[in-house]
Amino acid sequence: MGGADSARSRVPLWDTARFVTIALVVVGHAIQRLIGDSDAALVLYLFIYAFHMPLFAIISGYFSRPGPPNERRMRRVITDIVLPYVIFETIWTGVQAIVEGNWSINPTKPSWTLWFLLALGIFRLVLPYLALVRWPLAWAIVLSVGVGYFSNVDSTFSLSRAIGILPFFVLGWKLHEWGLVDRWRLADPPARLVRSIAVVVLAVWLAVLIAFIDVWRAVDLRFWFFYDDAYRELGQDAWWAGFVRLALIALAVLLSAAVLALVPRRPTLVTPLGQATMYVYLLHSFVLYPIRESGVVGGDDRSGWPWLVGLILLALLTTVGLASRPVRRVFRPLVEPRPRWLFRPDLDTRTGPMRLEPSRVDPTGSRRDRER
Repeated sequence: MGGADSARSRVPLWDTARFVTIALVVVGHAIQRLIGDSDAALVLYLFIYAFHMPLFAIISGYFSRPGPPNERRMRRVITDIVLPYVIFETIWTGVQAIVEGNWSINPTKPSWTLWFLLALGIFRLVLPYLALVRWPLAWAIVLSVGVGYFSNVDSTFSLSRAIGILPFFVLGWKLHEWGLVDRWRLADPPARLVRSIAVVVLAVWLAVLIAFIDVWRAVDLRFWFFYDDAYRELGQDAWWAGFVRLALIALAVLLSAAVLALVPRRPTLVTPLGQATMYVYLLHSFVLYPIRESGVVGGDDRSGWPWLVGLILLALLTTVGLASRPVRRVFRPLVEPRPRWLFRPDLDTRTGPMRLEPSRVDPTGSRRDRER
């Protein structure tokens, strides 16, 4: 998620893909309280979780570059990742203390959605080293599959989950190197065949979920999609458990490719909103938290279709609202902190003194607008 769009002009495909992905994130979080009592909610939840964070990581990796860290990149790690994490983790600690009476302060265990910020920081640290070796994607897959055998690699600083989804980030970086997405973006009408195949792929996955929903519920498939817990904690300590994760990685790549194939290549109404993915990602949990924790939804009498449809609509409205310009203006100091006082004013680079200006690229690789 570091770097900028390869072209000076924005590429609508990527902004639209970012919006679609973040909307799926919000929908998945919104319906979580229904999945225990509603098969329809669980089907949708599993459908989304099979690929939504892997796709987010792929998009982020696509705009990352493996160059050695310099002063500018190190400063951006602080302003784009470390400071937002500290700010929102502090806010979450206060909220949980007030609402739940839990005064535990542990910044090494990220609250709810904040794990992905730390994962982005880890990705930035390891990518330059992976770029030095042969077959970096293969090594990332080995690390992802292998970490599941070690129960002592846990969620501290999101390490287990970051390693778990590392292959998707590296895949995104390699896709940029291979130029596959650019060739697809500029493709002629034969792309219709690819889109037809993509629809079939997603339809088959949906049909499999519906047909075997009792099986997926019994084996707690949703926890496998978190790429977090060790296999032993997931109830599978056999030697072949790693092949389950390998299969899920392949599934996520296939579904992510299908979704990207269906994303319009021309600008749409939601394309501009794709620039604000970090605002939506960091803020939506505060909208959903009261609903999730108040007991308003869930249970046999509040898990039916009306509740599911209502929560989906609420999630979509939340996504659009949090990506709007007024919200960005209000919360910019929290999402894009720019503490000039924190940095030495005399930092020099090879090209001269560093100008401590706001970053034009957010951690997801999206170029921010010039509005300040």
